[in-house]
Amino acid sequence: MNRLVMPEDTNTFGTLMGGVLMHWMDMCAAISARRHSNSYAMTVTVDRIRFISPVRLGEVVNIESEVTRTFRSSMEVGLRVIAENLKTGEKRLCTSTYFSFVAVDSEGHSLTVPEIVPETERQKQRYRDAEMRRAARLEDARKVQKESELTDQDDVAN
Repeated sequence: MNRLVMPEDTNTFGTLMGGVLMHWMDMCAAISARRHSNSYAMTVTVDRIRFISPVRLGEVVNIESEVTRTFRSSMEVGLRVIAENLKTGEKRLCTSTYFSFVAVDSEGHSLTVPEIVPETERQKQRYRDAEMRRAARLEDARKVQKESELTDQDDVAN
């Protein structure tokens, strides 16, 4: 996916706002998830995003996304964001991360998704590493659930 950074996309420093970029990333990842699953795909998690390099007004943002692994109804989508200065031809990495999606039907019920068969060495490595990333996401979800339950108990006690 390519986008030209326009004035309405920038902050007072003339650089792309992070929230705008995250929206574009979510759209690009959702397209990959939907194509792979041939169903609706809902964003479940976004891994940490670290902005490495700012994107300036007038530059082109190229967002690459790829389904790196599937589980029963969920998919991990890897993203890479490259900024391109059209005047100089310079290209630079801005960020990379992973989004997780779940495939759902029109009523929001989860669906089984097709498996991924990695072919290149890079795809195979990302496929193997996805299991560790998934375990970390599930652990984070358990912690959030536990904290939520404690907060709910405090609310009831007060």
